Amino acid sequence: MRYLILLCLFLACASTHASESGQSRAEAAGRSLVGQPAPRMVVKTIDGQTIDLGALYGKKAVYLKFWATWCVPCREQMPHFERTYEQAGPDMAVIAIDVGFDDSVEEVRKVQKQLGLGMPIVFDDGSLGEAFRLRVTPQHVVIGRDGRIAYVGHMADEKLDAALAQARRPSTANVASAIAPKDEPHYDVGDRVPAFDLHTLDGKFLPAFEAARPTVLLFLSPWCESYLAKSRPAIAQSCRSARERADVLARDSHARWLGIASGLWASHDELADYQREHHIDMPLALDDSGALFRRFRVMHVPTLIVLDAQGKVIRRTEEVDAALPPSAAVTRR
Repeated sequence: MRYLILLCLFLACASTHASESGQSRAEAAGRSLVGQPAPRMVVKTIDGQTIDLGALYGKKAVYLKFWATWCVPCREQMPHFERTYEQAGPDMAVIAIDVGFDDSVEEVRKVQKQLGLGMPIVFDDGSLGEAFRLRVTPQHVVIGRDGRIAYVGHMADEKLDAALAQARRPSTANVASAIAPKDEPHYDVGDRVPAFDLHTLDGKFLPAFEAARPTVLLFLSPWCESYLAKSRPAIAQSCRSARERADVLARDSHARWLGIASGLWASHDELADYQREHHIDMPLALDDSGALFRRFRVMHVPTLIVLDAQGKVIRRTEEVDAALPPSAAVTRR
């Protein structure tokens, strides 16, 4: 009995720690957003409905919940989210935003049916996540009736409920002018990438490509192999296989390998732990802001982008076998 009590206390503490970690990450991401005018964006739901967020500002509060079908706390919070939607009334719009990262519309529809979700659901291409500084799932964004971002958080708790109640109240302040998000350049096969440096875990600044040989950019997530092992075993296996084979090929001098980790649910220390745990020799960099994932339109891991010596994108693939050919084959392309 004493063992069971201690075990329960341990699990409760671990759960609390994870929740605080998610809340602190979300709050840190939203620190520069709260109080600012919300971005003006037009989105389309998976059912074909068009929603102009900018047209809602000044008329009603807006509640956006970023989530994913593989995310355990997202599902745990769905009853709260659905209840908020059902009780929203005419003065608040409630919208679910699937983050699109290692997810699919098919999986979203399955969850929608399983849980009986009634709110509009948007499948993000990364632009909403970029505009609202997505760092965790779920990530709640509450926009007041004055068109300003009022709250960013992770937990479905009293802080969120208070923010929702406050956002619905009429405001005497002038409605903020909605801002259109900045357009970022995107690079596909055939495009030439401008020179930029990657800040690796060991403190070095490495060029994204070099004149001597091709460079393979391996986009990854340090939690893919473990967290998705049960919910998305095929993706977890792909992540594991890509890491193992990439680490072998990275020792060959014909091609240069750089790992770029998503900043979603990952910190510098967590990426360093992942590197140590798996004895990865390949240089790793954390894409904390998600800028590189967006620039190369990466929404799945693993994804490999091959750059030639002049920075031209000559290959892109998400398939492990096709993605990791013998290095000599990369050199010939």
